[in-house]
Amino acid sequence: MLDAWRARGEHRVDPVRFRFIEALARRASAHQGDARRILDGKVHSLLAAYRENLEKARAADAGVKQDAAPPRGPLAELVEHIARQSPPPAGGQAASAPELKTLRYFKSTWSRLSADRRLTQSLAKVPENAGPLNSHHLVHRSLMLMHELSPEYLNRFMSYVDTLLWVDQVNGSNAPAAANTPRAESPKKTARGKSG
Repeated sequence: MLDAWRARGEHRVDPVRFRFIEALARRASAHQGDARRILDGKVHSLLAAYRENLEKARAADAGVKQDAAPPRGPLAELVEHIARQSPPPAGGQAASAPELKTLRYFKSTWSRLSADRRLTQSLAKVPENAGPLNSHHLVHRSLMLMHELSPEYLNRFMSYVDTLLWVDQVNGSNAPAAANTPRAESPKKTARGKSG
């Protein structure tokens, strides 16, 4: 009986109790006489209890299967159809929402336009007679080289610079007063100025 339950997978209903019954049956087969009779009685009572648990589990499964099959609506059928049509996730990982091609296109276009706008702004800040060590001239030259060698790197660099500028602007409202703002004259200076 134990082998039949194992073959049908019914040993999984209560695996600990099933293993206990198997161990007790093996122990009973090793004994003789009264010890064997007592152990066999225990094994039979355990088997009867396990059989009752199996019948209860089968009845509960049948009830769940009957209750769990509500009529499917058109929305459920549509969701199932979409799930069948979508490709399986790569590498067995949960599939995240794929980025739309148009969204990716507009993002790259926007970053490229932003980088071009920054290049024109840097060119506008370069003085006409700038020497080779002028900071505006050096920055513009560096950006132009980046644009020629690797436009994608320039786009990433510019987005990084934009982020830094944004952080600087946010922190600018909390910044201390600038060094070149005029100071209020102290009373000692005014007194000395009048006397002298």
